[in-house]
Amino acid sequence: MDLILLLKAFCLGIVEGLTEFLPISSTGHLIIVGDLLGYTNESSKVFKIVIQLGAILAVCWDYRRRLGNMLGGLIDTPSERRFASLLVIGFMPAAVLGLMFHSTIKALLFNPLTVATALVVGGIIILYVEKRAYHPRIHSVDEMRWPDALKVGFAQALAMIPGTSRSGATIMGGLVFGLSRKAAAEFSFFLAIPTMFAATAYDLYKNWALLRMDDLPVFATGFVAAFFAAMWAVKGFIRFISNHTFVVFAWYRIALGLVVLATSYSGVVNWSAA
Repeated sequence: MDLILLLKAFCLGIVEGLTEFLPISSTGHLIIVGDLLGYTNESSKVFKIVIQLGAILAVCWDYRRRLGNMLGGLIDTPSERRFASLLVIGFMPAAVLGLMFHSTIKALLFNPLTVATALVVGGIIILYVEKRAYHPRIHSVDEMRWPDALKVGFAQALAMIPGTSRSGATIMGGLVFGLSRKAAAEFSFFLAIPTMFAATAYDLYKNWALLRMDDLPVFATGFVAAFFAAMWAVKGFIRFISNHTFVVFAWYRIALGLVVLATSYSGVVNWSAA
């Protein structure tokens, strides 16, 4: 068993879990950290899919009571049926556009320099959104209507560009469209469930030939690390946004993106296009 590879898997699992639901781009971080660790081979593609599944299962566990109520009330509870329909509506833009452009985006944009640029641009957008007058009209996900869900869904579709951040796009989009910070974050978490399950299933289908039993210990290590890191991150994030803005995440994105760009153009780090 390659202990160095297991350590890389553990580190990447922690990175995935900590960043998946924060507005700083988990995909971008995985591309950058994976590049630094030299884990960019064919099996790494499936590995990143598996650890994303660990992160989303952590959210399912955290919100298991609400999800259970929704699933149990689909037949005879109008409010739960309505909430489920909002998730379907919010999911559709990313689903349709993802099927249309997934392969092209993967081939052209999944590299550290694209990620760095998207991190900087996304950070500037967060700063702009935070400077706007903020008067939320929706304080709970239960107050959302289908146009609100559709707008947030289109914002989520922007996250197909690596480095944008799915949670960042949906949360910032939610704020722009009138959601409170807590409502925007919670709808982002719930919307991640169908979106990420669908993306995981599609990516596994596309990369099925790369699965090998020899990689099971590596995948399991990353999966478990991502699961527990995501559980901790989601709870901490909800507490944080109760009393803080997203400005700190914006400056972090800008700083990280500029470091990657500067080290690339100065030749300090030879970032690959993997």
